[in-house]
Amino acid sequence: MALGSDSLAAKGSRFPLSVLDLCPILAGGNAAQAFQRFLDLAGHTETLGYRRYWVAEHHNMPGIASAATSVVIGHLAGGTSRIQVGSGGIMLLNHSPLAIAEQFGTLESLYPGRIDLGLGRAPGTDQTTMRVLRGHSDVGGDDFPQKLEELRGYLNGPAVGQRVRAVPGSGLKIPLWLLGSGGFSAHLAGELGLPFASAGHFSPDNMIPGIELYRQSFRPSRDLERPYVMIGINIFAADSDEKAESLASHICGRSFGSQVEFQ
Repeated sequence: MALGSDSLAAKGSRFPLSVLDLCPILAGGNAAQAFQRFLDLAGHTETLGYRRYWVAEHHNMPGIASAATSVVIGHLAGGTSRIQVGSGGIMLLNHSPLAIAEQFGTLESLYPGRIDLGLGRAPGTDQTTMRVLRGHSDVGGDDFPQKLEELRGYLNGPAVGQRVRAVPGSGLKIPLWLLGSGGFSAHLAGELGLPFASAGHFSPDNMIPGIELYRQSFRPSRDLERPYVMIGINIFAADSDEKAESLASHICGRSFGSQVEFQ
């Protein structure tokens, strides 16, 4: 999608609009500059009425600065005042569930009511880097449901007899989202009664089938009574619609993802 600056205002939109940013490092630039532009854009979108500003976890990519995702989220939350900030997403298989519960428990304690925890099962990187992140393990995504359940246990606790607790994190109501580009996470989100975010910005052909599967699989939970979906689409932004269309036609310029929420 190509939009000019006048088209980007989210106030009055039929659906809540959000931003997914990869925190790109521009040619000739560095991460420090990327983080400053990142924060400037977050503040601007907050003024325009966008609901959320999410950042994705990627590793070993010279053009993306968001590897330490929870740290970057803290930077965003500290530099804004109202907009929801969170992960789109944390690649849970790269991490200990306890560590993620503690990190996001810390963020929620610092910025109460403003933190989202979106979770994915992809590596967010190449296979070699994935093995380094996971302790040289070749683990796939089969144990994602188990790690998700462990994480939810730390955040929902403390349970009777629970010996390990997330401090901070335990008992905090941090919104969880499952992210996916195919059927696995869509089905799991439905079964668990969690909101689902479809990665339509890089897997558009799977977006509608995934949403349909999510709706068919959905079971009401204490988190959600009805299915709730967010979709990702690509955005090319410029000062006018004409310039944005030109940038999009050449697949160049500053791009970021927009997210649309609906029941």
